[in-house]
Formats: sequence, C-alpha cells, structure tokens
Amino acid sequence: MSVKFSEDVVPLTDLKVNPGRVVKHAVEAHRPVLLTSRGRGVAVIQSVSDYELATEERAFMRAVVAGLADLDAGRELSLAEAKARFGLK
Repeated sequence: MSVKFSEDVVPLTDLKVNPGRVVKHAVEAHRPVLLTSRGRGVAVIQSVSDYELATEERAFMRAVVAGLADLDAGRELSLAEAKARFGLK
C-alpha cells in the first residue's frame, strides 16, 4: 500500500467541510488518508477493514519473527513432542 501524496494528504479543514468525502476516499482507495494541520501530519483515517487486515498481518509477522527467534535459540520440538504436549494423536 503506497501513499499517493496528491490524493491521500488532506488538510484538517477539508475533513471539517466534507467528512464523508474523506472517509469515502479512504474506504475506496484502500489507503490511509493523512490529515494535516498547518502543514504537519496530525492524524490518519483508515477504513475499519483495512485497519483490521493490517493488524492481523502485523500479528502474524510478529509470530513468525518470534518463531524464527525460537529456532535460533534452539527452542524447538519435534512434531511428535508437540503432539504429546497437547495430547494429540
């Protein structure tokens, strides 16, 4: 997801004037909208579905990194050991 500065950076006053347009853009473009005040970023608007997807992706990547760290540290189990630990056949 790359930001298109010409479309995705919106002054806070535009949000005050037409919030529906700004929200609709974030939902349809599947990109966050950066709100600015006096030329500085102050907030981001993102659709709920895009936020949830990004949250799930971050959690998955954190789990992958943690798993790789466990492998590097020698903290691993065979499939048989894991099944026994969880009472699976």
